[in-house]
Amino acid sequence: MNTHVLALQLMAAQGLLGAFDTVYHHELTEALPNRSTARTELAIHATRAAIYGVLFVGLSNWQWHGMFAIALIAFFAVEIVLTLWDFVIEDQTRLLPASERVTHTVLAINGGAFITLLALNVPAWLEEPTALVWHSQGWLGIFLALCGIGVGLSGIRDAFASRATGIDNARERTVSPVRFHDQPQHVLVTGATGFVGQVLVRALLADGHTVTALARNPKKAAWTFNGAVRCIARLDEIAPIERVDVVINLAGARILGQRWTAARQQVLRNSRVAYTEKLVDWMGRMKHKPRLMLSASAVGYYGVQPPDDGTAFNEDAPPQPIFMSQLCQDWERATQGARRFGVEAVCMRFGLVLGKGGAFPMMALPIRLGLGGPLGGGRQTMSWIHVRDLVRAIAHLMNRPEANSGQLSYNFTAPEQPTQAQFTQAIAHRLGRPLFLSMPAMPVRFLLGEQAGLLLEGQRVAPRALLKEGFAFDYPTSDKAIMSLV
Repeated sequence: MNTHVLALQLMAAQGLLGAFDTVYHHELTEALPNRSTARTELAIHATRAAIYGVLFVGLSNWQWHGMFAIALIAFFAVEIVLTLWDFVIEDQTRLLPASERVTHTVLAINGGAFITLLALNVPAWLEEPTALVWHSQGWLGIFLALCGIGVGLSGIRDAFASRATGIDNARERTVSPVRFHDQPQHVLVTGATGFVGQVLVRALLADGHTVTALARNPKKAAWTFNGAVRCIARLDEIAPIERVDVVINLAGARILGQRWTAARQQVLRNSRVAYTEKLVDWMGRMKHKPRLMLSASAVGYYGVQPPDDGTAFNEDAPPQPIFMSQLCQDWERATQGARRFGVEAVCMRFGLVLGKGGAFPMMALPIRLGLGGPLGGGRQTMSWIHVRDLVRAIAHLMNRPEANSGQLSYNFTAPEQPTQAQFTQAIAHRLGRPLFLSMPAMPVRFLLGEQAGLLLEGQRVAPRALLKEGFAFDYPTSDKAIMSLV
């Protein structure tokens, strides 16, 4: 085997590894396009993707003779500089998971190998007349060309994401900060590195409050908030004589995804009910008790609702004897245990939270690609809330007068409850995409089992308590919320 073919085979391996890194790390686990701090990294990725696109397509079935060989060396030099810059930016802005660090190391080694092998051809190519000379590589060439197209599309995606992140960051600087309290508060936040938690913590910091984050990975949490937050792994790291004013409990394993087997149900219960019980027990050991505990719950408390039922569930609506409802009931019961220590405890029943992170980007992705449509019949009602309104509602509760302390739970949902089809149509309208596909209900029920009811039946949940107390939503309609996100 000659060195040129070996170099192309290593390029093919680079394409596969790069695709894995992009999809698994950049899109799924790290969600770089939705990170406010990832603008520079995304711009570097876009530039590198453009270079790789040219290299994959250009070298798939051609040899670069004459001056083109010099251009090839220039491409290699720029790619090496960008790779090193990318390493620096990554280490400045986020803590890479071990799998991504290993993948990047392998990519760097493999990239160095195929660049070295291709560079061996340059002296001979320089002696030839300037031209791109066709040299078919069969299926290997076809695969490399496809890799070039794929990495090029990925680069376009990153370029648009970098631009959008810059616009979002500029817009955030013009938005008035959320006012949580007129006095500086020490706030303990659990689940701080999640989608909602990150938005909340940054808003608290912007308003001048002190935040302690309880996280499974304190080192990663510290990187996430650029060292502005005290990050701990255990509650006993907070001395009993310290003063914590407010506890905001957002912790909990992901509900949707894995089937609710007995083992998975136990994981969900441990991450919500048992975790909250430990949090309440810790409050009992503190010399200075927090004045307020705000704990997440979910509109799943109300169970599911047939699509043709127009009843709106307010905070007094009864629960149902299904797993999700029972889980929320036990979760809220554990939260209210804080009252025995004199701590005011309030449960926040979240609807679907819309924002740059969380579920919305994945919901919008198939529509962006022109492959979207309603789920099931699309007649099920969606109860949702924009993440900024969610944070503002938390601030409302932190400022809540003592006279309202009898309200133990609040529905964190917008006043408008569209059907799933109407919501999907609103996204498509804003993106300028058609809707001609739909996901049948049967495979969803087969894959998800009992939890499919949350997606296929839904609930119509109204924020009666918030509205009664005069809370004004910035995003009362799904169209306005979607417009702010796309």
